[in-house]
Amino acid sequence: MILFEKHVTKSSLNKDDLLLKDGEVCRSVFYILSGAFYQFQTGEPEDRIVDLHLQNEWMSNHTSLINQSPSRTSIKAFAKSEVIELSLDRLHELIATSQAFLQFGRIFDQGNTRVYFFDNSLNPTQKYNYIKEVKPLISQTFPVKMIASYLKIAPETLSRVRANY
Repeated sequence: MILFEKHVTKSSLNKDDLLLKDGEVCRSVFYILSGAFYQFQTGEPEDRIVDLHLQNEWMSNHTSLINQSPSRTSIKAFAKSEVIELSLDRLHELIATSQAFLQFGRIFDQGNTRVYFFDNSLNPTQKYNYIKEVKPLISQTFPVKMIASYLKIAPETLSRVRANY
């Protein structure tokens, strides 16, 4: 634990602070100690929510991090938040020090959860049930419009689904 703590930095962010900006290369993974974040693509007529992140989970822009290419999304604090940052360089140092940190690479695959929605033909109720099971606090943290965008359904459809609970 002490070895890990020497390789990470702790940061506080205010609501609407950007952690990663569209066009930047993602060079770190972040663990959310408190607060919430959303990952989005800027678009017309409105932004599209790509992912919703809550306390006690890791987040990054998976594609940008793995390919070291410019991000096509931004990550913004939804609320006052605190994170721990682990850069790729620092992760490599940890792995060189102790092979036990090789298992840490699994956090890089968490970005693939969203693929579940695209690889499976889920109806709106099934999508909502899935997030209620996997991330139950999403519905208590984020507004309906953001959750609907994340699920790629209309806000009215999500409201009808939620009314059945």
